[in-house]
Amino acid sequence: MPAPLTSAAQDAAPPSPPAAGRPVFILRGVARTYLMGEVQVAALKDVDLDLYEGEFVVLLGASGSGKSTLLNILGGMDTPTAGTIRYLDHDLTHAGDAALTLFRREHVGFVFQFYNLIPSLTALENVQLVTEISESPMDPVEALTMVGLGDRIDHFPAQMSGGEQQRVAIARAIAKQPDILLCDEPTGALDFQTGKLVLEVLSRINRELGTTVAVITHNAAIARMAHRIIYISSGHITRVEFNKNRVSPAEIEW
Repeated sequence: MPAPLTSAAQDAAPPSPPAAGRPVFILRGVARTYLMGEVQVAALKDVDLDLYEGEFVVLLGASGSGKSTLLNILGGMDTPTAGTIRYLDHDLTHAGDAALTLFRREHVGFVFQFYNLIPSLTALENVQLVTEISESPMDPVEALTMVGLGDRIDHFPAQMSGGEQQRVAIARAIAKQPDILLCDEPTGALDFQTGKLVLEVLSRINRELGTTVAVITHNAAIARMAHRIIYISSGHITRVEFNKNRVSPAEIEW
């Protein structure tokens, strides 16, 4: 049975996790509306959210709940229709394309459900694509070694399993040493055992590098490894829970 979680009601200033570091993201009243034909679709509605330095947070919700829209706004790939978003001392609310590109390059790593590797490049070369444009990158071999692929650096994506390809994608994301790692359904295309290996890599990055990790998922079992669980439904944050009894990825069952 999953370990009990303690609920925390959300007010004007969202609750912080125990022994929280400084907030890296502060969102207040964030909304995102899209126009589909003549119909306005509200993907996010009045979202207040803080993400903290060094925490592992899971944003949990069904398909269509607004999770990916929220990730896109956090990652500077989209901007809110209303409300404000700050990253440390950067106001991203009305940032232009050039400023958002610089923000993504310097501060954010992305991991998606599908690996987006370049098939004609080896694992090492896929990671080098990022390190060549980063200011203070990790050595690409070190990044691949950290995700358990030090012996696969010269292999092409077609020579790797799905889990190995996802770990290359994670190595590529962390090689520029981002402050925050945003993961959108990182285990969604993987089987149970392979998914747990990927979660262990994310946990290790959070633990050893101090990287803030935010995982968006519909899989409630993954919430057991988080410091905080943020529930999203119909574009709203419906509740926030602190996890008093975190477990390792190896202990998760789904």
